[in-house]
Amino acid sequence: MTHISQALFAGDRAPSLRPGSDEHKHAFCRMLLDTFDPYKPVVIAWPQLDPDALKRLTGLPFWDVAMQTEGFASARVQRLADTIEDPLLKEAVSLNAFEEARHKNVLEHMVRSYGIALKEEPPCHAEKDAEWSFLRTGYGECFDSFFAFGLFELARRSGFFPKELMEVFEPVVREEGRHILFFVNWVAWTAAHKSLPGRVWFRLRCLAALAVNAVGRLGVVGDAGASDNFVAAGGESFTGDFNVREFLELCLSENDRRMAPYDGRLLRPVLIPNLIRLFLRFMPKKQ
Repeated sequence: MTHISQALFAGDRAPSLRPGSDEHKHAFCRMLLDTFDPYKPVVIAWPQLDPDALKRLTGLPFWDVAMQTEGFASARVQRLADTIEDPLLKEAVSLNAFEEARHKNVLEHMVRSYGIALKEEPPCHAEKDAEWSFLRTGYGECFDSFFAFGLFELARRSGFFPKELMEVFEPVVREEGRHILFFVNWVAWTAAHKSLPGRVWFRLRCLAALAVNAVGRLGVVGDAGASDNFVAAGGESFTGDFNVREFLELCLSENDRRMAPYDGRLLRPVLIPNLIRLFLRFMPKKQ
């Protein structure tokens, strides 16, 4: 079970930090705390867009989902922070929640600045099980960030958005990378602090959280023409000629690039990248 769980949830290499140790906890918490960017959404100078760029921005189909996702993530992460007694871990998880809320704040300023119409946001109901809520949020971010890395680079290369707008969102994308790195190490640290039965149950909950998130995201590597396909819709918007294989390969390279700057002793989120690599092995060359 130990070898299987490490391959599934942590990485395919042996870490130099023992998961569950005080050194491990200090390293992944300080990684998040010491790389904090104190930017303030309220003072962001949103660049003026020409009519074509403004039309492209306002026409993207995912701003409603992005706003809801960040709001839900902030509430769920803070729910876990409220249950933690360890001072360092509580500080790190609370910062994670703050940054999720700030992401939503950035989007709120953007939609106001550019007049983007959104649907009414549904209420976020706090879940009683803080651990389960955090697992669902964390694995959801592992899925979303992997593909967002590729979409962001695709937009940059295609010139879909002005350079100045891309620079505004770079800190947000960078923070998502920090969040999933923190999350997979929190998972390993938390599992190590449970009894054997508790550890087995925790890993089963991890699998369940993965499954819940995967069910809602299976389309991202499927039919590129589906109207509700987030990745395909974004990719076609950015390029007009969306190639699934090339996009997934870009996601892999961007994931590696975004994880590279951080403490090499920490576990990396490799489950989604490894599943995509496996998928690409059996994917027809022409897509």
